[in-house]
Amino acid sequence: MSTAFSASPCPGCVPATLASEEVARKLRANLRFSVPGVHCAACIAKIEQGLRMVPGIRDARVNLSLKRLSVEADDSVSEAEVKQHLAGLGFEANPLDQEALGAEADPAGRALLLRLAVAGFAMMNVMLLSVAVWSGAADATRDLFHLISATIAVPVVAFSGQPFFKSAWSALRHRRLNMDVPISLAIVLAVGMSIFEARQSGAHAYFDAALSLTFFLLIGKFLEHKTRGAARSAARELSALEVHRASVMVKGQAESCAVSDLAVGDHVLVPSGMRVPVDGDLITPTAQMDRSFLTGETEEVSVRAGAALQAGEVNLGAPLILCATAVGEDTTLRRVAAMVELAETGRNKYTSLAARAAQIYAPAVHLLALLAFLGWLAVSHDVRLSLNIAVAVLIITCPCALGLAVPAVSTGAIGRLFSKGLLVRHATALERLAEVDLAVFDKTGTLTRPGFDVAGSGLSAVEQAILLGLAQASDHPVSKAITETLGPQMKPAPLTGIEEIKGAGVQASFGGESVQLGRADWLGADFTGTGLRVGDTEARKIETTETLRDGAKTAVTALQNAGVPVHILTGDRREAAVDIARQLGVLDIQAGVRAEEKVKRLQELESRGYKVLMVGDGLNDTAALASAHASMAPSSALDASRNAADIVILRQDLANIPLALAVARSSVKLSRQNFVIAAGYNLIAIPIALAGLATPLLAALAMSASSLTVLANAMRVRLVK
Repeated sequence: MSTAFSASPCPGCVPATLASEEVARKLRANLRFSVPGVHCAACIAKIEQGLRMVPGIRDARVNLSLKRLSVEADDSVSEAEVKQHLAGLGFEANPLDQEALGAEADPAGRALLLRLAVAGFAMMNVMLLSVAVWSGAADATRDLFHLISATIAVPVVAFSGQPFFKSAWSALRHRRLNMDVPISLAIVLAVGMSIFEARQSGAHAYFDAALSLTFFLLIGKFLEHKTRGAARSAARELSALEVHRASVMVKGQAESCAVSDLAVGDHVLVPSGMRVPVDGDLITPTAQMDRSFLTGETEEVSVRAGAALQAGEVNLGAPLILCATAVGEDTTLRRVAAMVELAETGRNKYTSLAARAAQIYAPAVHLLALLAFLGWLAVSHDVRLSLNIAVAVLIITCPCALGLAVPAVSTGAIGRLFSKGLLVRHATALERLAEVDLAVFDKTGTLTRPGFDVAGSGLSAVEQAILLGLAQASDHPVSKAITETLGPQMKPAPLTGIEEIKGAGVQASFGGESVQLGRADWLGADFTGTGLRVGDTEARKIETTETLRDGAKTAVTALQNAGVPVHILTGDRREAAVDIARQLGVLDIQAGVRAEEKVKRLQELESRGYKVLMVGDGLNDTAALASAHASMAPSSALDASRNAADIVILRQDLANIPLALAVARSSVKLSRQNFVIAAGYNLIAIPIALAGLATPLLAALAMSASSLTVLANAMRVRLVK
């Protein structure tokens, strides 16, 4: 950069400049968190307003669709403090590493949309000029309109047709054909022959047909891209959920370091409420762990010194120390991520209906155009006439309707399902879902949700209000169950001096009395689990239970009636699984199954010829979701699980799962009908083109008519019930 215009700041500006640089240095614009408990505008307002009141936090923004929170804060505010404040607001939060997630912009989608807009605008203008030619303009007037059309069409085709040209060139370089090869050939030959005809004062030019072809096919390309673009790597999300900083014990003192710097044998300190960063053996005498992400177990697990801990577990008790036994790529979390990545790769090898059609259609189109050229050349000995007829054949047979056949149906189906609370995230999800003949459900968090047993606990209305006030200040699983159960029914008691005792519970004051919610041994109770103490009275045990998620019974019954057997595959205890299975009428149950075992079970079912639909929500389900033939996850699932799934269930109700299956089967049926429509259109249009009767007007009208027919048929998918 040239320094000719550089100037020194005035003395008065220097302090302001330094101050602004200091503010910029202190400002963290990308503290990112996954907040799976966000469900509505009220949740967003509660989080954003609550965090903005915290000293040091400049701004907070919640993305409801991604369930992400972005926080701008000074260096004095740590991720742990933000997480603690969110827990006080009643929301679980998991820090996400921005570098692991990568940029979320969609430059490819914006580029396609721009090319589509340019092609559409140019097509309309050239069509206006073509109307004059079709109406009888001749000689100089016709030639002028052709030249103006060329001026518009040539640069637009060169710009808007690049997605097809690049794809076709890539295919030809590897000595294969795809659908973009005949498309590109038709566009290039149509424009080339039109330029030649315009210079020779020819009667016909195909500029409008070339632009129409580009425009309609870009619609299909854009719809396909938006479907594919919804899918993000679940393996990347798993990496983002890992702990990236840890406290290593050095000469009795805890020192912060990057997790990547830890080595086997290091003693690692894990604070209360934090995830275990590496696999290791417990050194501390006892610990309370939440293993629900890994095992699906609903209850906290008590472990003693020497017990094996795995990366991803959450420390619910007092700070603990472990001795690292596996770090880096050898940890449990990384192994699960590797399984997910491998499963995603296998899923991406699925050949779609459009791809299978292209394998047959592309070479047939080229062969037909070549035969038309050679046949007319042999009969007429006129190269110009033969080329014009070959171009007409290419334009009429060019797979415009085929290019729209699947994307148009998919878009209609996706819109239909979205209106019912089902978000389709993968390009071939509907095709694979239509093939499933067996459904496998996780239990905890998928078929069931935790609840607080009000009747079983025997608490008065005042005690329940106190309980709710204390529970809202904790992110313990029991506290979240209490908040979800009592929150919609009553207002929390007005507590003061709320304080969370790490690894023990929450305490506050109410009406001059001390109130406490936490571990039974902290309360001095003679039972195990969680209890509530009000004043000097004896602690009362808090009873929790599992209840069926709304629509679970309806979904399972409907699937079974549709000829799709249902299995339950859970990491929870068999007693709990059997009770839920009995309520649902499911006979095939496997309990105590870990993440790797779930994948193996699905592989066994696939080897027996089943096409499996997997429905799950936890980290232990992520690899199974990615490896299944088709998969679904509720919106309350872990980010990584939602991203591994083909379809996300946005509502808390499972009743629309059978509808997704019905829509998927209907979409495949309609896509095949669209192929038949396109083939029937070609059976009529090809003889006309081969006979030399296909003028540019007829070619454009026939191509547009076939595309609109396909689009109209695709919209029928919205009628599926």
